[in-house]
Amino acid sequence: MNRNVVGLDIAKQVFHLFMMLEGKAIKRKLKRSELLEFIAQLPPSLIALEACGGSHHWARSFQALGHEVVLLNARYVKAFVVGNKNDFNDAEAIFTAARQPNKRTVAIKNMEQQDLAMVHGIRQGKVEERTALINQIRGHLAERGLVLPKSAHQVRKQLPLMLEDAEKQLSTLSRALFAEQYQALVAIDEAIKTMDRQIEALCRQNALSKRLIAIPGIGPLTATLAAADVGDGKGYTSSRDYAASLGVVPRQHSSGDRQVLLGISKRGNRRLRTLLIHGARAVLKYCGDKSDPLSRWLQALIERRGFNKAAVALANKNARIIWALATGSGEYAAQVA
Repeated sequence: MNRNVVGLDIAKQVFHLFMMLEGKAIKRKLKRSELLEFIAQLPPSLIALEACGGSHHWARSFQALGHEVVLLNARYVKAFVVGNKNDFNDAEAIFTAARQPNKRTVAIKNMEQQDLAMVHGIRQGKVEERTALINQIRGHLAERGLVLPKSAHQVRKQLPLMLEDAEKQLSTLSRALFAEQYQALVAIDEAIKTMDRQIEALCRQNALSKRLIAIPGIGPLTATLAAADVGDGKGYTSSRDYAASLGVVPRQHSSGDRQVLLGISKRGNRRLRTLLIHGARAVLKYCGDKSDPLSRWLQALIERRGFNKAAVALANKNARIIWALATGSGEYAAQVA
């Protein structure tokens, strides 16, 4: 490889760089304010970064300066670290990993993809906040001998009734605190509904997600998150590679002629994988009384392999369809025969 290769370990304020120049190792420690100026002075190079916080921003900035940029999977880079872990050794490991012919890369996201991902991240944070609040409410009620079922709906339904029931042995202070928690729960529910409406609007505005919602088992949530994740699909060589990046393919533990397939690898975008599998379960739930080719395939798969494996198989199939639609301009067309 004759091209200049740069391994860069990024951080918030201090960056560590490793490259080879005329057979000599060059190491640089750069402040955030110095980084772009230094990179601008380099000849056109292959700059390698670990895929982490801020990496997509820096990748776009370096591309604007005329460099080629690759984002490497952190798990892949780890295998090339020599000696103790420190920032310069990490930069050298990134440099070495970038020179391999079979390197594992991550597609660089544009601003629109990051915006879609940000909306989903905020929504997921609110969902987790709501779950924590419901668990807290149930825990405090259980301390007072009032046990609610493990259901968010039952908490919303029964907590106001408990607060109005004078026979429930609750102190004046605890009633006031539970009332505050109930109001907080209502506010979070409304915030999540508002974000759902925002996501539906974004789904209609995004060219790819509008086409993805035609796929069985994919709604606005999955479509927008998939559009944020796959982009134009060019970061993956095939639909199989994209499905593997989402962790909906089996792990292997094979040796010689003996091939052993384990459970799914669960790598990549966990939230998108979860949505794909939940959407697949919804399709499987109602496929029993249908006679279209997809439903017949799913019915046979359920009978042969069981419900859960069939759900993962459909999630894998949908991931491949997502990649195919992202790399082309066509619409989803269901199989008719």
